[in-house]
Amino acid sequence: MIKRFLSKTLFVLPLLVLMGCSNKSNCIKNISVGTHSNNELKIQIDVTTSTDAKVYVEYWREAIGSKDKMSSMISPSGKKHSLVLCSIRPETKYNYQVVTVQDDVKNTSKVYAFKSRQLPEWLQKQFKANCPKPKLLPENFKKGFLLLSKRETPGVAYIVDYKGNLRWYHTVEGTGFKVSCFTDDQSIISILGKNDEPTSYGSEILEINLQGDTLTHLKKGQGDFKQVIHHEIIKKSTNEIVTLFVDERITDLTAIGGKKKDTINGDGIIILDKKGKQLWKWSVFDDLDPMKDKALLKTKKDWMHANSLNYDKDGNFIISFYNNGQIWKVDAKTGKVIWKIGKGGTMKMPVNCSFSQAHAAHINEEGSLMFFDNGVDKKQSSIFAFKVDEKGNAIKLDYQVKLPKEIYNDRMGSAYRIDAATILACCSKRHITVLTNKQGVLLWALESEIPPYRTKFIPEDKLKPFLFN
Repeated sequence: MIKRFLSKTLFVLPLLVLMGCSNKSNCIKNISVGTHSNNELKIQIDVTTSTDAKVYVEYWREAIGSKDKMSSMISPSGKKHSLVLCSIRPETKYNYQVVTVQDDVKNTSKVYAFKSRQLPEWLQKQFKANCPKPKLLPENFKKGFLLLSKRETPGVAYIVDYKGNLRWYHTVEGTGFKVSCFTDDQSIISILGKNDEPTSYGSEILEINLQGDTLTHLKKGQGDFKQVIHHEIIKKSTNEIVTLFVDERITDLTAIGGKKKDTINGDGIIILDKKGKQLWKWSVFDDLDPMKDKALLKTKKDWMHANSLNYDKDGNFIISFYNNGQIWKVDAKTGKVIWKIGKGGTMKMPVNCSFSQAHAAHINEEGSLMFFDNGVDKKQSSIFAFKVDEKGNAIKLDYQVKLPKEIYNDRMGSAYRIDAATILACCSKRHITVLTNKQGVLLWALESEIPPYRTKFIPEDKLKPFLFN
C-alpha cells in the first residue's frame, strides 16, 4: 500500500539548451521532464528562459505524428515555467517542442522526446469494457468519457473512455470521493469522507482542475460549514457550491416513547461560497412535521434520506428521497415545495408507473424528469422519464426502460441520456455500468473493481484541451 504513494523520481530528463536570446532567437536555458504530482498520466515540463517570455508546449504521440498536436496551457511571462501535459497514455512515446513568445514573436525549439511509464499496478485492470458490436454505439459516446469515483480511502476519481482505458485520475489520501461532479468550469467538485463515515456522507469539499490543481478545499468547521454533507455536490456558479446536509434537530420524543432530548436527522439544501459562508439554506423540517410519522422512533436516525439534488430548467430544485420514495420540486428562493411525485405525492401518477427509491433525479436534454429507479418493490431496476405538467398538475410517462433482472441494483445508481435512443445506467452494487437502448437491450457494459455511486458521461468537447481521444 505504501509503495504506491512513494515519490516517483524514476523519470526526470534534464535537457540543457544554452543559446543566445533575443526577440528573434530562442531563449530557453534548460528543460526538465517528470510526472506532475506523481501522476503517471500527467507530465510536467519545467522550462527556464534567460529572459522573460511566455511559454507553452506542443506535443504528440510519436506513432501518429504531429498532425494531431496537443498544446499545454500558456504560462505567464517570466523566466521559470511549469507546463502540465494532459491526455497522456501509459507506456507511449511522445515528441514535443517548447514554444516561447516574446513581444508577440514566437520561437519553437527543436523536437524532443519522452516515454510515459506504465500505470502503477494498483491502477491497472480497474475497468473492463464489453462491446460486442461497436458500430451500434452512438458516435458521441465513443468520443466521450466517463467519470467514476472510489469512495473508500485512498480515494480516486477516474475518467475512462468507452474501451475501458483509464485516461485521467486523481488520488486523495485519508478520504474517499463520496460523490463527484464535472462542472462547466472544467473542474471536478467532490464530497470527501473517511471510511468510517456513511456511504455517501462526508465532511470536506474538494474542487480540482483537470491538471490536478486544487481550486477549493473546505473542511467541516470552516465558516458556516458546520454540518455533515452527503449525496450531492453542485457548482452553481464560480462562487456558489450547492450540497445536501444532515439537519439534526433535538426534539422531545417522550410522548411517543423516546427521550427528552432525542435527535431527528432530516435533510436540507445548503449553498456556500468558496470560503464556507452560507448563502442560502432550506430543510425538510420547513415542510414536514416529523411527529406525524407513526414510525418516527424507527426512522429518526435517517428520517428522510435525500439522495440527489439538481436544478430544473427554471432554476428551482429537484430533490429525491430514498425513504419515502418521492421526488420534490422546491422553490430556490422561497423554499416552498411546488410539487411532490411518487407514493403519496401531490400529482397523480400514470397507471403502472410506481417507483421506489429513485436516484440521480434530474431534467434531461429533452426536458423530462429522469431518474434511476432501484425498483426494490419489484426486484427489478429501471429508468424513468416523465413529462411534468405543472399547470395541469399532471404527470405523463415519456418512457420507462426496464433493465435486465440479472443486473438488479437495490441501492445507489444513476441514469443519464446519451442521445435520443440510448441511456447510460450505473448499477452500483453490481459494479457495472451499461449503455442501453429504450427497449432495455444492452449495447455496452463496463465492469469496475469499485462500486461507483454514479457514472457520469462527459462529452469530448467539454474536456478539450485537456483530454482527447
